[in-house]
This record gives sequence, C-alpha cells and structure tokens, in this order.
Amino acid sequence: MGDQIQFIVEKLNQEPFRKNYNLISFDSLESLQLLQLLSDVLGEIDPKHAVDIREELPEQTAKRMLNLLGILKYKPPGAVSDLSVFRQGLVTGSKPVIHPVLHWLLQRTSELKKRAYLARFLVKLEVPAEFLQDDTVADFNKQYEELMEAFKNLHKEHEQLKISGLSTAEIRRDISAMEEEKDQLAKRVERLKKRVETVQNHQRMLEIARQLRLEKEREELLAQQKQEQKSQLFHVEQRLQRAQVQLKEMQHVVADSKPESLMKKLEEEINFNSYLVTEKIPREMESKKTSVYFLQKVVAEPAMTQADLTALESEINEVNAQMNQLIEKRMMKYEPADSKFSMYRQQASIISRKKEAKAEELQAAKEEMSSLERQVEQKSSQAHELEGSEVLTEDEFKQYVSKLRSKNTFYKKKRLEIAEITAEYGILQRTEELLRQRHEAIQQQLQAIEEKKGISGYSYTQEELERVSAVKSEMDEMKGQTLDNMSEMVKKLNAMVAEKKASLAPVIKELRQLRQSCQELTQECDEKKIQYDSCAAGLETNRSALEQEVKGLLEECAQEESNYHYVNCMKRALEIQLQRAKEEMKAYVSPDPQERRKAVREQYTRIILEQENLGKKLREKQKVVRESHGPNMKQMKMWQDFEQLMECKRECFLKQQNQAAIGQVIQEGGKDRLVL
Repeated sequence: MGDQIQFIVEKLNQEPFRKNYNLISFDSLESLQLLQLLSDVLGEIDPKHAVDIREELPEQTAKRMLNLLGILKYKPPGAVSDLSVFRQGLVTGSKPVIHPVLHWLLQRTSELKKRAYLARFLVKLEVPAEFLQDDTVADFNKQYEELMEAFKNLHKEHEQLKISGLSTAEIRRDISAMEEEKDQLAKRVERLKKRVETVQNHQRMLEIARQLRLEKEREELLAQQKQEQKSQLFHVEQRLQRAQVQLKEMQHVVADSKPESLMKKLEEEINFNSYLVTEKIPREMESKKTSVYFLQKVVAEPAMTQADLTALESEINEVNAQMNQLIEKRMMKYEPADSKFSMYRQQASIISRKKEAKAEELQAAKEEMSSLERQVEQKSSQAHELEGSEVLTEDEFKQYVSKLRSKNTFYKKKRLEIAEITAEYGILQRTEELLRQRHEAIQQQLQAIEEKKGISGYSYTQEELERVSAVKSEMDEMKGQTLDNMSEMVKKLNAMVAEKKASLAPVIKELRQLRQSCQELTQECDEKKIQYDSCAAGLETNRSALEQEVKGLLEECAQEESNYHYVNCMKRALEIQLQRAKEEMKAYVSPDPQERRKAVREQYTRIILEQENLGKKLREKQKVVRESHGPNMKQMKMWQDFEQLMECKRECFLKQQNQAAIGQVIQEGGKDRLVL
C-alpha cells in the first residue's frame, strides 16, 4: 500500500499534473478532491472527461468514469470484485477504490491514451433490430460498419508506416527530385516544340504522328488479343481431346461392365457426396464461421497488453476449474444404467471418426488425381509444342490406345481380384489366429474348471467325440460299409456324454448359485464405489473451499498488517513532530537565556535582525554610490577625452618624425647628384 501511494504521488508531481503532493497531503485528501483528481487523470487520457465534477451529479460522474474504465478494460482487484461495491466506492470517493484505479491508470498512461483514441471510432453503436428493418437505417448502419473497417485498415497501415521507419525528409527529397525531373521534361518539351514550329506543316505532321502512335497501340492490343485467343483455342482443343478420351473410356467401361456395378458405383459416389454435403462440409463451414467470428471479434478490440493476456489466462484457468467441478458433480450423479449405452456411444464416436478420416483421405486422393491430370495436360501440351521426327499416325495411335486401355482394364480387374483375395486371405488368416487363440484359452479354462470340479477329461471326451464325428464323416465318404460300427461307437460316446452331463448337473447348479451371488456382490461393490466417489468429491470440494477461505483470510491478514505498519509509521512521525513542538514551546517559555537562544524562534529572530542590519548597510552604500555617480561619470568622461587628446598628439608627433626623416633623405640624395 505504501509503495502504491508513493508511486501515485511521484507521478502526480510530474508533468502534466504538477500537483506538488507529499504522502501526508495526498493521504489527507477528501473524497470530493480524490474524485476530482481521478477525473483529471481520466481527462488527461481522454480530453472529453476533463470536467469539473461539481457541475454534474454524483451518479453521472460514476457512470461516466465507469464507462471509460470499461472501455480501458480496467478490472477491480479482489478486494472490490463486486461491481456494486466498486460502484458505491466510486460514488463516495472511497480511498481503497480510488487508489488502485489511480495506480493502474498512471502505470500505463500512454497505452491507455491510444486505447481511448481507438475506442472513439471502434466501439460499435448497437442499433435495435426493429430499427434495422428500415432500409435507410440499415444502409446507414452498413455504411457505418464499412467506415469502421476502413478506419481499422488505415490505422494498421499507419502503424506499419511508423514501424517501417519512413521519414518525412525522405519523402520530401523524393518529391523534390520528381519535381525537378518534371521541370526538366517540361523544358525539353518546350525546346522540341520550338524546334518543330520552324518546320512547314508541323501541325499536320503532329496529327499524323499522333495517329501513328494510336495505330501502334491498337496493333499491340490486337496482337495481345490474338495471343490470348490462340491460348484459349489451344486450351479448348485440349479440353475437347480430354472429353473425347473420357467419352471413349466411359464407352469402353460401359461396354465391359454390368449395370449392377455401375449402379453400385453411382450409389457409392452419391453416398459420399451426400455425406460431404450434409455432414462434413456444414461442420467445416460452421467451424470456419466460428473461427472467423472470433477473429473479427479479436480484430475489433484494441491492442492487448501483457497484463490483459495474463488476465485472460487466469479467466481460462477459472473456467477450466469450473468445468472440472461440473464433471465431478456429473460423476457423482452417474447412474449405472447409463453404462449400457457408453459402449455404443464409444463405438459410434469411433466409427464417425473413422468415417471422417476416410472421407478426408478420399478427398485428398481426388485432389491428387486432379493435380496429376493437370500435370498430364501440361506434359501433353509440351509434347504438342515439340516437333519430333517419329510421330505415330492417327490410326496407329488409336490402335495403341485401344490396346493399352484393354490391357489396363484387364490389369485393373486382375489387380482388384488379387487385392480382394489378398484381403480375404488376410481376414481369414487373422480370424483363424483369433479363433485358435480363443480356443486355446477356452480349453485351458475348461481344463481348470474340470480339474477343480473333479471331472477332468470331459473336454477331451468332447473333442474325441468331435474328432470321431469328423472321422465318421470322412469314413462315410470313403467307406460306406463301416457305418454300423461308427453308429455303435457314437451311441456309446453319447451314453458316456449323457453320464458326464448327469454327473455335472449338480455342479452346474451350484455354479449358477455362485454366479448369482457374484453378480449381487459386484452390484453392491459398484454401489459402494459410487458412494465412495461422491463422498470423496464432496470432501475434496469442502477442502478446496476451506483452502480458498484460508487464502482469503491470509491475504486479508497481510493487508491489515501492512495497514497497521503504515499507521504505526505515521503515528511515529506525528509523535516526533509533536515532541519537537513541545521542546520548542519549552525552550521558548524558559526563563534561562541560554535555553531560549536554543529555540528555533529565537534563532530565526536573530537571523532576521542580522539580515535587516545587513540590508540597512547595503542601502546606505547604495545611497552613497547614487550621490557620487554623476561626478564620477563626469570625471571618467574627462579622462576619456584626455586619453583621446593624448592619442591624437602621439599620432601627430609620429607623423612629424616620419616627414622629417623623408626630407632628410631627399636632401642627401640632392647633394650626391651635385657631387657627381
């Protein structure tokens, strides 16, 4: 709490607020002053909210602030998660409500300014459905949505341009270069015009040149159209050839196949297409529409920060926890009767998944076949463009194609037969293996039961009976004369089997009773297990609720402890100030002069007297300077004039000396001439 208030005070003392608060003055603000401060901060983010709250009702102020905070995606902390409590605290100017809002706003001011700016244009105005039935209102609403989309695109382009680093200086340089180039071209055109004007019939020549240019452009356009028509003709010829080939193949297939196979093929294709139309494609369209709706919703919202992503992740975790709780409640209310349908539901889901997978595989195979057909078309076009030395005639090519088709059809039939036989062989082999394994397992179980019941050999006798029956059938086919002996043996074996059955009847009866008791115990075990699961889920729910309660109490305890430390620090500071005030009062009223001099008041009084005496001395000195200023300035001017006069005299003296030296040189030169 202390760090939060310190951060708020530091931000409010900076630009553009400049409030000059300290911790004590900020903490002593009243509710109305806090609301006005919050309104000023919101006004800095959105200029529309820079209003005086004394000129509006408290409900209007709370509504305005709540609206802007909702646009800025502010979420109250855990202590004020209830919106009614938060609204009431915002109306009354409660410090526990206002301080977190100020801290959140001052942390991300620049980001919130951008969000508020975008919200002015991206917050969609909801129009009731009954008004949209009017054509004019619907047109305006459509135009409004189009303008909103255009604003989104322009804003994205603006952000991309800001990121790309293009500067206005570079653009201006490009514009200036283009303007210079334009001027040069204009001057060149003027020069050419002046040069042409000297030629006779220049207007007629210009008209002929213009017509020539138009005709050349038209010729280029016609050549392009001719090339396009040639390509279209080539594609049409290819399509015609493909259609003819398909027609011949279909005729060949129809000639070689039966109506039943064609009907079966058509039914399979119809079933596949109906599955695509009724189930697969609508499901995919629904999923695509849902994803597009969510993407449009995400695009319509302002840019999200890391804090928003963290909040969304926490919401997702909460929803997942609620889903787990609902699943646990459903498991607690689980009825055993539903278990009869779970197996069928599972099988149905597996079959539907397999069906979807096979449909996707078939779709992929069709796409691959279409791509291969396109490649074949490209190869055929390339072969058509190339000119080879050895080319088959039309009749030879038709004979070759017919032979190849017949061989291909025969190969496909044989391959299908081989594939069917291979598949059937694999199925039968697998079935045989499964049956053998099952037979061995049943034999082992039967032997164990026979040994347990003391009737070992019954299964062997049964197998011997079956073996003898098989031998009997074979012997009947091979030797009919041994029928009487085999019938007697069968009678004996049947008698033995009847005896064994009679001996096993009480054992089977006892086994039925045991099986019934086993079913009752299994049912009782399932009921107990359900009761245990429900009890465990209830205890787990109570434990989680108690953990949440303990967590809330610990947080509340920590908050109260921090409040206690803050109040204790404030109390100590006030006690220190009170102690200083008492010492000052004691020193001020003390009769001892030494103690009185230690008082702050006496010290400040003495400093004030010293400063007053110093001010008097300085004023007297100023008076003396003012009085002597005029004569001193006059004397300084006289000295300056005297200095100029002496400088002038020095220059005159130097000139006189130079002239005397020149005259002396001239006289000496004249004397030398006379001597010569």
